[in-house]
Amino acid sequence: MKMDKILKQAQRMQAQMSLAQQELDSARIIGVAGGGAVNATVTGTGDIISIKLAKEAVDLEDLEMLEDLLVVAIKDAQEKAKQESEKKMNAVSGGLNAFGGAFGGLF
Repeated sequence: MKMDKILKQAQRMQAQMSLAQQELDSARIIGVAGGGAVNATVTGTGDIISIKLAKEAVDLEDLEMLEDLLVVAIKDAQEKAKQESEKKMNAVSGGLNAFGGAFGGLF
């Protein structure tokens, strides 16, 4: 393969990765805890956007339970976001992203 073809392929892959990153930035992923009593919404990159609480989730006598539910919902949303990110990036990079970004942002 000639060097110019390699360079063009790398540029295409970089553009696709940039588009995938933009899609992840705008994606909204919901994590749930307590059977839906607590919902956490994050971006595809895992940044927290919002928390929604059902009235029955708020018991002033048991704030520890609410705190636990918040943590579970956020972790659920972030794990879903991580899976979505890996899926998108692997689709673009052909699995090269599985090396933990070992290519220093090349792709």
